[in-house]
Amino acid sequence: MNALPSSSRPNPTEAVIAALSAELVNRYGERAVTSMAVREQHGHSLTWAKNQPPDVVVYARTTEEVSAIVKLCAAHDVPVVPFGTGTSLEGHINAPFGGVSVDVSLMNRIIAVHDEDLDCVVEPGVTRKALNEFLRDKGLFFPIDPGADASIGGMVATRASGTNAVRYGTMKDAVLSLTAVLADGQIVKTASRARKSSAGYDLTRLFVGSEGTLGIITEITLKLQGIPEAISAGICPFPSVKAACDAVIMTIQSGIPMARIELLDEVQVRAVNLHSKLTLPESPLLLVEFHGTEAGVEEQAERFGEIAAEFGGGPFEWATKPEERSKLWQARHDSYWAARGLRPGAQSVATDVCVPISRLAECVEETKRDIAEIGLIAPIVGHVGDGNFHVQPLVDMDNPAEIAACEAFVDRLVRRALAMEGTCTGEHGVGQKKMKYLEIEHGPAALDLMRVLKRALDPHNIMNPGKIVAL
Repeated sequence: MNALPSSSRPNPTEAVIAALSAELVNRYGERAVTSMAVREQHGHSLTWAKNQPPDVVVYARTTEEVSAIVKLCAAHDVPVVPFGTGTSLEGHINAPFGGVSVDVSLMNRIIAVHDEDLDCVVEPGVTRKALNEFLRDKGLFFPIDPGADASIGGMVATRASGTNAVRYGTMKDAVLSLTAVLADGQIVKTASRARKSSAGYDLTRLFVGSEGTLGIITEITLKLQGIPEAISAGICPFPSVKAACDAVIMTIQSGIPMARIELLDEVQVRAVNLHSKLTLPESPLLLVEFHGTEAGVEEQAERFGEIAAEFGGGPFEWATKPEERSKLWQARHDSYWAARGLRPGAQSVATDVCVPISRLAECVEETKRDIAEIGLIAPIVGHVGDGNFHVQPLVDMDNPAEIAACEAFVDRLVRRALAMEGTCTGEHGVGQKKMKYLEIEHGPAALDLMRVLKRALDPHNIMNPGKIVAL
């Protein structure tokens, strides 16, 4: 993690923290928690980032409560760290300087669904699965699907994407408007429900991907989609990762409107088979899905089959029943836990990069060679339709040499992607772990501009300090 200069670090005294904790308990009762178990849960990451718990956790119920909590923290220069479901992978929810974790999981109301406008208004604690369950009977769905049952607020904060991004875009495309609490407790709404606007700065996009460093998101207006008339999914094995990636590139360049196109390398397929009790062919594999009319889906599938055959792919195994598709995609979503099963006791180091689609095969192939050379178990899985893939090394945390080898591998992976005009993270976000790459990716002038924005909105650096940019 990039350390903050001492002059910019929040540094409340123990007496201040004790007094603030007492005030929060007095105001919010049992919803203000200081037990170590709960605090550690709120300073926990799903990867190897060190646990850094807050001093107190407060479960907020309304925007007004979040505002009051932030005002109290601002008055004492105490850090504020937002918390949704805790599924982040780059140390976003850690509290390196202590402070207050504002848990929004109780803010889980679906406030309104406007069927005719294809949008809805939700609180940040609503999870994507709960939202889609609610929408199903209305013939609508929310397409952004990062795999984990993440909260909508967390997905906005990290600019999440996922398996449907190749067709439906990412969170930056799905958010029409949001309400946020700023560092001084002020409440702002960034836009209306209109589908487009040229009225002023695009404040909505400023907060999408800000990872809680500019404010706490408390309400979101989302674009929705109609459930497709027909959905067809299937698997297609390939002789190599390169062949699979080349087939993806040709598919995208041919204009075939894929809904999902996911890559699993042979290591990840083996993990999925063991974890989900499947019998997928243990070679590089594409999971594909088509949305549209019956005729359109059939035509898309036929054309994709022709392209796959050109690169040695096949045979297809199509999942035509909804329960078969669900089983396949659930296995894909469980790939994180499946991979961990390949080396029980090892720590997962999940990371991601994204490159232009034309460089995808080259980047994945070089990464595979790198993995083989260092001798780690590191499955690869990716939303390759947009050039984004994930690598999950499994590391013995009691072996310093292995830790060093993994850190060097992740560094090479990121620099490889950047050299190909890609990004250090396609969807995991920056958090603590990717801070050091932002200047390489964006340049010093752009990074300085980010600091200017951070200082303008959070002059005392209390909003999730130690993430994205160091002041």
